[in-house]
Amino acid sequence: MRAFREAVEAGDLDAVEALLAEDVVFTSPVVFKPYPGKAITAAILRAVSRVFEDFRYDRELTGADGRDHALVFTARVGDRELTGCDFIHLDENGLIDQLTVMVRPLSGAQALAAAMGARFEEIAKEAEGRTTAS
Repeated sequence: MRAFREAVEAGDLDAVEALLAEDVVFTSPVVFKPYPGKAITAAILRAVSRVFEDFRYDRELTGADGRDHALVFTARVGDRELTGCDFIHLDENGLIDQLTVMVRPLSGAQALAAAMGARFEEIAKEAEGRTTAS
């Protein structure tokens, strides 16, 4: 999805958030349960933007109906390089209602899990603040 990709690449997280449906479901590469809702998804994406270094998208794939997209990326977390993919589904209004992220190799996923885990309290507080402000 071009708008999402351009917003992420520009570091414009407000624009990224504007592309999320209120009922978006984020599925993490390192946590079993999905995270439902725009507030928590936006907070997670903001934290990830601080964790990933040398982030770049390498490829974009689009499904025949234009509602399914895959954005292949590379990044670094500390000294671990990783490759990943953002799987995006758009609702009938063109907003992101599903965002699933997968990463490899295992050592990169573990580094990501540790870095994000260290920020989870901050993520939860930001999400709560966004939920109560809505």
